[in-house]
Amino acid sequence: MRVNDRRFALLLMAPAALFLAAFVLWPLLRFVSNAFYDISPIAGGPRAFVGLQNFTDAFASASFQGAALRTVVYTVVVVALEFAVGLAVALIFAALGRRSAVFRTVFMYPLMIAPVVAGLLWRFLLIDNFGIVNELLVRAGILESANQIGWLSDPTIAIFAVALPDVWLTTSFITLVLFAGLQTIPGEILEAARIDGARYPTMLLRVIIPLLRPVMAVALIVRGIDAARAFDIILIQTDGGPQESTTTLSLLVYRTMTRYGDIGLASAMGTVYLIGMLLVASIAVAAIWRPGEAR
Repeated sequence: MRVNDRRFALLLMAPAALFLAAFVLWPLLRFVSNAFYDISPIAGGPRAFVGLQNFTDAFASASFQGAALRTVVYTVVVVALEFAVGLAVALIFAALGRRSAVFRTVFMYPLMIAPVVAGLLWRFLLIDNFGIVNELLVRAGILESANQIGWLSDPTIAIFAVALPDVWLTTSFITLVLFAGLQTIPGEILEAARIDGARYPTMLLRVIIPLLRPVMAVALIVRGIDAARAFDIILIQTDGGPQESTTTLSLLVYRTMTRYGDIGLASAMGTVYLIGMLLVASIAVAAIWRPGEAR
């Protein structure tokens, strides 16, 4: 029997599709269905259907509300800083051309570091009393004592402190994606703008950024979802403390399931978390990704 191109493509995709169905789709459906049950933490224990009770308990929980707010703050801070720094560095690399090859290689090194290692590294850098950061600030005359700023022990700034390793670790990704997008912009368009007398700020706002919309959408959505589910990098630094000031939704779902054994409530929290990220991603695509739009 002769196999046409369409059937051949489907045959090539079948192993990957089966793998995703078995290890992604089925666990996801199982996870969502658990949100409607009261499940015993003991293996083989009873399951009682409770409808939307777990969702009601989740929304009424002060811990869930606080974790949701902290997750939004953490995500906005991380993505905003990464995008601002990443775009600036990508523009510099594009202006340097081939001369930036060595700098691009060095700048990508943080991507090779595991989040757990980055969390441990920054924990030692920011730890109170004998952290390297505070010691350098004391020697520079900015601080009077090394324990003046409790980066990881002050509840008011801890959520921003734990964001620093994430920014340091993955800004390279934003830079890489935006730099690749800059290479796709036709030089004729930029040259025409220069001939028309457009200055660089005008070119950046009116020409470069509009043409980068699809690339920006991909970078922001991918990094936004990745930052919103931050877990290991926060767990290593503060374990959600102090006073739950760095407990994000990922940590809360993990604790609810493993520490408190409430599988149904944890599944409900995770389902709401998933729906929220899907809605934000859809809005971001509609607002940012508009390729081919007439201007």
